[in-house]
Amino acid sequence: MSYADKVFVNMCNDILDNGTNTMGEKVRPHWEDGTLAYTIKKFGVVNRYDLSKEFPALTLRKTAIKAATDEILWIWQKKSNNIHDLNSHIWDSWADETGSIGKAYGYQMGIKHEYKEGMMDQVDRVLWDLKNNPYSRRIMTNIYVHADLHEMNLYPCAYSMTFNVTKKEGHDKLVLNGILNQRSQDVLAANNWNVCQYAVLMHMIARECDMEVGEFVHVIADAHIYDRHVDIIKELISREQYDAPTLWLNPEVKHFYDFTPNDVKLENYVTGEQIKDIPIAV
Repeated sequence: MSYADKVFVNMCNDILDNGTNTMGEKVRPHWEDGTLAYTIKKFGVVNRYDLSKEFPALTLRKTAIKAATDEILWIWQKKSNNIHDLNSHIWDSWADETGSIGKAYGYQMGIKHEYKEGMMDQVDRVLWDLKNNPYSRRIMTNIYVHADLHEMNLYPCAYSMTFNVTKKEGHDKLVLNGILNQRSQDVLAANNWNVCQYAVLMHMIARECDMEVGEFVHVIADAHIYDRHVDIIKELISREQYDAPTLWLNPEVKHFYDFTPNDVKLENYVTGEQIKDIPIAV
């Protein structure tokens, strides 16, 4: 059975059984009809995935890997903050009339900073350090920039990625590990979506840097299940689980900036029925 399914089911059960219910409290999110969106939440969820063993896609329901990859490349590769550069409608609720989501996500990744090695943005700095100083403990990105929060249409949820390199005995290549820090997560709508996105990102960066993939650690400060998602979650985690799929990453592509969503697919991916029209709180 998929390890990602096991992690997800255990996390959801823990939230439902031991979480804090925000019903009646002062909350910001609301549903499309204007009703306040309450949650059952758990603080400080930490999930670990060994990418060298399997790709962490849920089999309880299908995760759309090409769309997930398109979004992560929109942020990390295109470094865009405009929905017209994205091949989905995920961000439409937070975009203005020009398609901009403000100084958020890709905008922050694309800002160049001065280092002693020259001017680089955060992504290029990560790639440079992994190639030239892989055992550095300073290889990270951070897009939660307080000076620009007032110009962001949505504060970043997944805001920081830290990379750390290790080596396995008997292996020639170094091992790329990563920690994603996330301040808030809608577990039903986004959990496995984010896990798969950053797992793909790690595979792509490992390819660029001629490394193996290792552990992906996902740290969520506020992992929550919305009130209108509880019954959906209960049905989802009761489903049959299948074996994890295998990630196919186009072997012809060697460089991070050359990847497209078409260079990614999940093979032998057997899943339960997709859940459609999930209500999203904004």
